[in-house]
Amino acid sequence: MSRRTPALIAAAVLLPLALTACSSSDGATTATGDKAAAKSDGFPYTVKNCGVTTTFEAPPKRVVTMNQHVTEIMLELGLKKSLVGTAYLDDQVLPKYAEDYASVPVIAKEYPSYEQVLATNPDFVYGGYGSAFTAGDGRSREALKKSGIESRLNTESCTKGDQPMDTLYEEIREVGRTFGVTDRAEAWIKQAKADNAATAKKLADLKPVPVFVYDSGDKTAFTAGGEGIGNELIERAGGTNVFADLDKPFGDASWENVVARKPEVIVIYDYGATTVEQKKKRLLTDPALADVPAVKNKRFAVMPLSDAVLGVRVPAAVDKLAAQLHPGATTP
Repeated sequence: MSRRTPALIAAAVLLPLALTACSSSDGATTATGDKAAAKSDGFPYTVKNCGVTTTFEAPPKRVVTMNQHVTEIMLELGLKKSLVGTAYLDDQVLPKYAEDYASVPVIAKEYPSYEQVLATNPDFVYGGYGSAFTAGDGRSREALKKSGIESRLNTESCTKGDQPMDTLYEEIREVGRTFGVTDRAEAWIKQAKADNAATAKKLADLKPVPVFVYDSGDKTAFTAGGEGIGNELIERAGGTNVFADLDKPFGDASWENVVARKPEVIVIYDYGATTVEQKKKRLLTDPALADVPAVKNKRFAVMPLSDAVLGVRVPAAVDKLAAQLHPGATTP
């Protein structure tokens, strides 16, 4: 999961929705578009994203998405016609997006080169992890800007110390504003809040279960820390992340600490070439983990990685994980 690592060191400040009618006189960059037509639809719109301030005179028209969760945000908001290219799936897109996804050119299995991005003639690139804009690969936001291409980074990659579910709502809201589909974004947020409230009601009287997330790793365990949506997802599903004190969305933990913190359930992230069964085998056959309650009792929960990052799957993922952490207790 090295592609997620560079995202952990970024910094950002999310500006509130009140920044909708700012001019670019403060040094912001300006996206091109039909100014006269756009003004009646809430443009120009200025947003500060992960340290980059941009003013949009109209919605972007030719978009490349990199990383699955931001692709699914675009599809959920009904923006498939804006997509001229996409890249990097962690697993399968949800069935509800399959037809729309199939209509979008896949320009690379993983990250595209700078030249591959430019070949689509985009005016906007939307990245899910900080590694989508790795300067060493030529895809930095600065390099894109020099080519006249605006960009956005999913804010889980550059936000610390907030409430991640609120960050998700703001991510959807800002993307909706950027593309002129505010009503769709607000409708999604309203439904997400209702879904989260329904899950919370089912779990109200249940005791939280200590949870360890196993993403990957052999010598150390790559796990979910306390800063990302993954941690809040566990809490909202009726669990307690045993590595919530790790002050980043993802990070390494020693196996000694896994043993010491005695998780009762291990949540396995499902993605990539290593299967869930292979991950279970690694955990079950390690003598050092034999006394871990979750290993001893073979209590595993499974989540696709795309459920556990800042995207539109999160509310449903909370409910699905709750059913695994508290089987039988969450049935309506």
